[in-house]
Amino acid sequence: MKMTTIDNLTAVLHKKGDMRLEQRPIPVPKDNEVLVRIESVGICGTDVHLLAHGSVAGFIVEKPTVVGHEASGIVDKIGKNVKNLKPGDRVAIEPGVPCRTCTFCKTGKYNICPDLKLCSIPPTNGNLTRYYTHAADFCHKIPDNVSLDEAAVLEPLSVAVHACRRGNIQVGDIVLILGAGPIGLVTLLAAKAMGALNIVVVDIIDKKLEKAKELGATHIINSKINTNVKRHLLELLNDLPNKTMDCVGAEATIRLGIEVTRPGGSLVGIGLAADEVKIPIAYAFSREINIIGVFAYCHDYPIALELVASGNVNVKPLITHHYNLEETLEAFETARTGRGNAIKVLIHPK
Repeated sequence: MKMTTIDNLTAVLHKKGDMRLEQRPIPVPKDNEVLVRIESVGICGTDVHLLAHGSVAGFIVEKPTVVGHEASGIVDKIGKNVKNLKPGDRVAIEPGVPCRTCTFCKTGKYNICPDLKLCSIPPTNGNLTRYYTHAADFCHKIPDNVSLDEAAVLEPLSVAVHACRRGNIQVGDIVLILGAGPIGLVTLLAAKAMGALNIVVVDIIDKKLEKAKELGATHIINSKINTNVKRHLLELLNDLPNKTMDCVGAEATIRLGIEVTRPGGSLVGIGLAADEVKIPIAYAFSREINIIGVFAYCHDYPIALELVASGNVNVKPLITHHYNLEETLEAFETARTGRGNAIKVLIHPK
């Protein structure tokens, strides 16, 4: 691939605990790609986990890998076959690019394509860099009333939209959200936009729960204080949730989700904190609990964008911290520790 040598400062993870800022050549877009001047990149829990452990969900950093996948920017150049975008267009980057030809892609499930290339998931490079090339059909043009910072947050919002669609959230549902981190909060916003009647958020940190209440949760529960969550739910609602969204993925939250979901209801697994867990599966099956897995997003970016553009979802309160690219290590430490009540930390490569 031809490359130029203009400044392209890039965050590169070499191994566990070893991330460096390096100059890399600016790539030239292929025929169906665009070159994007990156403006905003959000730090995801996946990025923090990669830095801390050198791996995530079975993907191991075996060679230097560029981190970052929640990004937006401005199209700088286009490949010769690109028709949907032009230089100067503002775009949100959907990070997963599938093969487009396998059975999964052809049946509309491209997020589980065996050849899916997902930004920053080893060995695929991410976009925490000043210039980045990406498939043009996975770059979504954003309207003037959506900022580039909001566009970067479309990635976690799309996860939430996909999860709510998988869980068939609809008008009148009682939804329980386990975990009030960034994914839990965007799931709250998406469930609210889809018509959930009552939304209960559970966490062990009061500051996170206060933010959930501010964003529209009808009830909040600190499970460190109210250890019998099921009893507390019945006291609050005189009912149990018919949809539970586990945004943590630890054994304790999965077990809790099975315990408190109404018979015949659904437990949607979004978080991936643990690879293996021990759960009361017979209890779940005997109550016909639907256990639904979620991975990334599929045809959800346009919906997430419309929710923000229409004003039905406001992601601005989630954006708490801003850093320059040169401050990447400090930004990651803020995201890791949650200092300053951090929710969504953005890095600005420009």
